[in-house]
Amino acid sequence: MHDQQTPLNSGFGFHSTATEVLAGIDLSGKLAIVTGGHSGLGLETTKALTGAGARVLVLARKPEAARQALDGVQNVEVDRLDLADQGSVRACAEHFVASGRKADIVICNAAVMASPETRIGDGWESQFGTNHLGHYALVNLLWPAIASGARVVSLSSRGHHFSPMRWDDVQFNAGYDKWLAYGQSKTAIALFAKQLDTLGRAKGVRAFSVHPGSIYTPLQRHMSMAELTSLGWLDDKGEVIDPNFKTPPQGAATSVWAATSPLLDGKGGLYCENCDVAVRDNTPEPTETGVRDYAIDPAQVERLWQLSAELTGIDAFA
Repeated sequence: MHDQQTPLNSGFGFHSTATEVLAGIDLSGKLAIVTGGHSGLGLETTKALTGAGARVLVLARKPEAARQALDGVQNVEVDRLDLADQGSVRACAEHFVASGRKADIVICNAAVMASPETRIGDGWESQFGTNHLGHYALVNLLWPAIASGARVVSLSSRGHHFSPMRWDDVQFNAGYDKWLAYGQSKTAIALFAKQLDTLGRAKGVRAFSVHPGSIYTPLQRHMSMAELTSLGWLDDKGEVIDPNFKTPPQGAATSVWAATSPLLDGKGGLYCENCDVAVRDNTPEPTETGVRDYAIDPAQVERLWQLSAELTGIDAFA
């Protein structure tokens, strides 16, 4: 069987920006939903999509702050969504479904990273509960309002190299490590996208996961300056010095590429980076690029979907 997890030679790459990726693509009449679309990569994603003619619904935990951040951006609206609160997720999705509109693009962008140990929901570890279960519930509840032919893009990360699914202790009840928890959540996101693509393709909906790249944004809010400098990401003045870091417009490029590229027509369930399909990488230590087999493994894909349905009580495909 041909392995579709193979680069397509898209013509774009590490330095491409979201605006460059969308050049010549007309999204007039399209409606996109972007979680966290008012900050960091999400803001650049929203700007690029509206610049190409789309209307964008930004879902934000603090709607007023989001509206302020989006001041001056045309063709955008805001609704409340707290991914850490399943009641908020349900209310948000029900509000959109009741509007009678259809989403042509859904970009699951919002996330937390390397946060202190926190419990949400029914004792869920917060990074898994927010980054994965929040978006899992949102997309399933939005399913009746996701248009045929739509694309769903979920932001994973090279952080998935830090940890596979910890099936013996998904909620880190036996001891917490913020980076392993972050890594597991990003593995879960890649697995979610692959299974969503399998389940959704009968409706013409295709799903992708992406590594946006390393970018300095508010995502690092839980990290101290000492930690950021010790990792070699920033200098003591707070300036980015790591050559592997992208600018926010570059970081948003792969999301909008996966959401719109004609090269991906008829494809799905793929992990993408640098505006192309990523290669497999199973070297022992974390690397800057590539997808681990455990993040796209069919058996783990199904196991995670079943667990997510059990934990949330939600499954649009049951």
